[in-house]
Amino acid sequence: MKITFRSPSNLAIIKYWGKHGRQLPRNASISLTLNNAYSETSLEYVEKDDDSEITLDFFFEGLPNEAFGKRILKFLNSVSDELPFLREYHLTIHSKNSFPHSAGIASSASSMSALALCLCQMEREVAYSLPAEEMFYQRASYFSRLASGSACRSIYPYAASWGKTNHIAGSSDEYAAPCASQLHDVFKTFHDDILIISHDEKSVSSSAGHELMEGNPFAPLRYELADKNLGKLMHAFKEGDLDTFGIIAEEEALMLHALMMTSHPSYILMEGGSVEAIKRVRNFRTESRLPIYFSLDAGPNLHLLYPDSIVKEVKSFIQSDLIQLCQGGKVIEDTVGMGAVRIKD
Repeated sequence: MKITFRSPSNLAIIKYWGKHGRQLPRNASISLTLNNAYSETSLEYVEKDDDSEITLDFFFEGLPNEAFGKRILKFLNSVSDELPFLREYHLTIHSKNSFPHSAGIASSASSMSALALCLCQMEREVAYSLPAEEMFYQRASYFSRLASGSACRSIYPYAASWGKTNHIAGSSDEYAAPCASQLHDVFKTFHDDILIISHDEKSVSSSAGHELMEGNPFAPLRYELADKNLGKLMHAFKEGDLDTFGIIAEEEALMLHALMMTSHPSYILMEGGSVEAIKRVRNFRTESRLPIYFSLDAGPNLHLLYPDSIVKEVKSFIQSDLIQLCQGGKVIEDTVGMGAVRIKD
């Protein structure tokens, strides 16, 4: 039997940075679901005689990948008590991305959410459980979280939150909550163009960055500010308030990198080109009075966020002022999208 899901990456506007327990967030986050940046993962399973352990063959972009395979196997073993049928089948997983690694896009969010959806569909087929559609996606979000925290938000269309907060009904630390119904239409066609300032691998992984938050002297204040920003952002999302959205998006991005710089040991993931791009975006916004804003994930590459109504002006600005700052002139164009989908042969 074969199951295939395509799941997108996402861009957190309120950042998740710091975790505890079994992959639980220190603060609630909310992200925009992307469209063109996705992973496509296929899971094939064949019944076997020996059910003492999970067996797996893993292929990335058509080739065996031992490092990724070990990570996937470790995850599968960690959830085998909840998905005991995994030991009864030999698994073959093929995964591929629509975007390159080290591109400022969270590949673990797309790949792990796609895998979790495959596992939950397999559970439906071999264990005949989870009849309710809503519970299916909630369970897939739960397993996505265990594989990679931010992955739990990629399941849902347009926007999703993760982490218990009074600002969002149905929010939870265990899984993401869909937020499309609380989004003004202007955000449902938003653009996210990613300036590839550097292709180089990050000097400090996101996992290590989360761990360093435990000793960061600004961590308690950060979690307090994240909750306040989330409340403001939800109001902006509902009202279509682009100015407030932009202020919060940029503040959150810069705060994330400030936390990296104040960790022990401290580290810097932004490059000179990142800072220069930020300056040029701010100058262009001041001069043009157009609602174009930036965000950053845990890396040097800049995300340009803007409504569909100003596409022509922004594309011209990128070509005239920003393209020269990008490594190899690389810009990845994306938009807000509809979330994960099953691909049937």
